Amino acid sequence: MEKKKIVLTGGGTAGHIYPALAVAEKLKDFEIYYIGGKGMEKDVLKKYPNIKYFEIPTVKLERKFTLKNLLIPFKLLNSIKKTKKILKEINPNVIFSKGGFVSVPVAIASKKLGVPIISHESDLSLGLANKIILRYCKYMCVTFKETQEKNKKFIYTGQPIREKIFHGKRQNFGFENRPTILVLGGSLGAKFLNDTIQNHLDDLSEKYNILHITGKNNFVEIKHKNYKNFAYAENIEDLYASCDIAVARAGSGVINELLALEKPMLLIPLSKKCSRGDQIENAKLFTKNGYAQMIEEDDFNYDEFIKKINKLIKNSEKIKKNMKKTAKNDAVLRICEILRKNMRQ
Repeated sequence: MEKKKIVLTGGGTAGHIYPALAVAEKLKDFEIYYIGGKGMEKDVLKKYPNIKYFEIPTVKLERKFTLKNLLIPFKLLNSIKKTKKILKEINPNVIFSKGGFVSVPVAIASKKLGVPIISHESDLSLGLANKIILRYCKYMCVTFKETQEKNKKFIYTGQPIREKIFHGKRQNFGFENRPTILVLGGSLGAKFLNDTIQNHLDDLSEKYNILHITGKNNFVEIKHKNYKNFAYAENIEDLYASCDIAVARAGSGVINELLALEKPMLLIPLSKKCSRGDQIENAKLFTKNGYAQMIEEDDFNYDEFIKKINKLIKNSEKIKKNMKKTAKNDAVLRICEILRKNMRQ
């Protein structure tokens, strides 16, 4: 019997790529293809020989005024044309979009060719790309129950998480017997978090062990007692297993992984000066639900930072019990079921 075919799309950051790959893990009876740009997704997919990769030109809207935005309609038409050619060659039964601007031409091309597309939004509110994709997709799976009621196309599934995340092995790193904090700023790193940790390293390492993922562009190896830094963690599951609490931005992918693993977290979301405010929304919801503490970057104070870390450590068992009440993450299975039900024959 001929295998069904699925196209995955999404790119730019790990938050767009790895959830799509989490879904792919459960679709072993499909031929799997990936349409992306020349960004991070292209490098990541090199490690998945079972998934054939197609590159298309990416079209991104700059949030500030720039003449580059005037070229978007022409670039988008070119990208849609190339995507249609790829989709005709593959002839997929269904498409799964994880968002990001590389997904927009895929969504438009799929609609023109009559290929069903199911998308997923990680954050509490839709990003610009998914606002556009919503017009073209059959359903939009959402991570948060609070999002579901806002549109009849929304289906609450939760956040898809890779199976490997649940199988980390705790490591010692030569640390002393004290609380271990994992600091991570998303797949591209976060300079504000990096500077905060490294500028106060003498003080922090007197009280805690620090595991610090800086991002590849910000990495300089630092040798310091009770401190270990990494440019990027292929074995993120082991770092999760090795920490007691986490300090992080508030991208939905990371915070939902931490929630699934019952790791209390201090969230310092990306400020509205350089984002649409989605991370602030995520952080406020997680704080309201008792999973996290938060400090807005614009209001950051180091003394408050230490107070909140100590509060998380002191109340960690209570927070973990609260996290345990959250339903088991079965988002991948839910999404796969939706994909199978909405394939074209």
